[in-house]
Amino acid sequence: MARMTRDATFAFLEGALDRAEHLRDDPVALAALWTNGRALIVDDDGQAWADAEGALHVPEPSASGPVDDAVFLGMRGEQGWFALRGGPVAERADGSGALTRVDLRTAAATWPAFEATAFAQARAVLHWRARHRYCGACGGELAYLRAGWLGRCPQCALEHYPRTDPAVIVAVSDGGRLLLGRQASWPPRRYSVLAGFVEPGESLEQTVVREVFEESGVRVLRSRYLASQPWPFPSSLMLGFAADAEPDVPATGDELEDARWFTHDEIGVALRGESGPEGLLLSPSISISRWLVERWYDGGR
Repeated sequence: MARMTRDATFAFLEGALDRAEHLRDDPVALAALWTNGRALIVDDDGQAWADAEGALHVPEPSASGPVDDAVFLGMRGEQGWFALRGGPVAERADGSGALTRVDLRTAAATWPAFEATAFAQARAVLHWRARHRYCGACGGELAYLRAGWLGRCPQCALEHYPRTDPAVIVAVSDGGRLLLGRQASWPPRRYSVLAGFVEPGESLEQTVVREVFEESGVRVLRSRYLASQPWPFPSSLMLGFAADAEPDVPATGDELEDARWFTHDEIGVALRGESGPEGLLLSPSISISRWLVERWYDGGR
């Protein structure tokens, strides 16, 4: 009997705001939304703020400064959501506890989908804003327009937009085994499917072939696109593929500490958490990497 393949359940897909791009050029509408909206505040380390119960802290924007300092994230129903960089503006209105910082990985694993997805969007665009303050052509200080989504240089008029770095992430199989690799900086025994950034003038399929061979010496025969995940650490878009490859003996270079083939049974043991203290560890469930492994195991090769 054929196994069922899994739906895409990794983080930052569900609950996305309606970005309402048409409102970015409407300062009157934005000012009205600001009055009764919500402000998602992200600090300089890319962390958000949670209340005493661990829920996302989103104060009313009117208490956080003028709308000109904020990025308009979009709409949730009739309510506008904005992003601001900084510390918490105040304790909870009822005084029931101090605020704590929460990183995005923790939020993705513990918060409801909407809150985690909004946090991911806010973190990504604020990271771009913080690191793109000057024009790369002439050095002029950028002025931000379109509710924070466009930087324009007043000296040379060059326009700058939020950066997204496309990267492929690939479940490579030789028909019976799955290719996984590990970086030296990862926790012991942690392995993942292979990934790499797309280069200029390169198709996604070409990137799959190049990156897999560069990292493992394994030759990809064919590949097919499956799904994508925004990965704001800090600004990637992970494009998930499945690939068929030759059963080459993996040989790593500078990027990976190790790469090896794992059998279906070995992957199953790891997915069930039965591998013990010396066994294989896989990527957490928030990532498309884990989904690709699960999909391969379920027969969606």
